[in-house]
Amino acid sequence: MTEDKNKQIFLSLIYSFQMQTMMQLGKLTNPVTNKTETDLEGAQMTIDMLDMLKEKTKNNISGDESRFLDQVIADLKLNFVEEKDKINSGKKTEIKDDQITDDTKTADDSNKDKDTDGIGEEIPH
Repeated sequence: MTEDKNKQIFLSLIYSFQMQTMMQLGKLTNPVTNKTETDLEGAQMTIDMLDMLKEKTKNNISGDESRFLDQVIADLKLNFVEEKDKINSGKKTEIKDDQITDDTKTADDSNKDKDTDGIGEEIPH
């Protein structure tokens, strides 16, 4: 194969890994299932494969190929962290919401027998 053809195939390979990872991160709809799904473990594995390719091809690819690979890896890692943070903050929010709901129920239960003015202030008798 010619050098130009190899370069195009290499860039296509990197691009296909990039699109696969974006689907795994839930950033793109899967064209087969027509669903947007998140698979962080799969995304991490694909990013790791790209890191491995970068290491194995060091000093054996052109500057353009190297820059493209570096940019794709950096972009995917940023998106991965963003999605992981969304999931982690969602779990924290759920816990806080549950605590707020429990506290509110307790406060509501203690005020059941009291007459209030509509904003929570007790009306003296």
